[in-house]
Amino acid sequence: MNIGVISDTHDDISNVKKAIKIFNEHNVDYVIHAGDYVFPGIVLEFGNLNKNIKFLGVLGNNDGEKIGLANNFQRIGGNIKWDFGEIILDDLSIGIYHGTNTELTNSLILGNRFDVFIYGHTHKKDNRIIGKTQLLNPGSAHQDLQKDEPNNGPSVLIYNTIFKRCEFILLS
Repeated sequence: MNIGVISDTHDDISNVKKAIKIFNEHNVDYVIHAGDYVFPGIVLEFGNLNKNIKFLGVLGNNDGEKIGLANNFQRIGGNIKWDFGEIILDDLSIGIYHGTNTELTNSLILGNRFDVFIYGHTHKKDNRIIGKTQLLNPGSAHQDLQKDEPNNGPSVLIYNTIFKRCEFILLS
């Protein structure tokens, strides 16, 4: 199974459209958003995912309009898990948290409860293993001119649950 992972879209509608195109072209089964949508309207864009793709997300620290976000998730048939999500796919236990609280993030990772832990917040790509847990951070999906470096711009990732491999894909 292939999972598309995105985080920190921060209202960047252009990059969200690029990400959706990538997820559709890669025939992912799930798209997981690790938070910081900001404006609830951005969630509606994910209604353009192929009909067979399930959409799941958690909230980030910049997601103040929680009710609007939840309503838009419902409108497109998505599943919002609020601050923290857990899902089992292909017998892998997957935890999802934006990463706002560093102490909580570290506890979730070091607890060895999850096979895969998806997070965002740092705007930095991550794919490493700590204990039994594979950490995945797609980096930021929005264009941040002050933080982006060449070949390290806005990105998403595709994770294969069978081979436990991820591929980062730049959006710019």
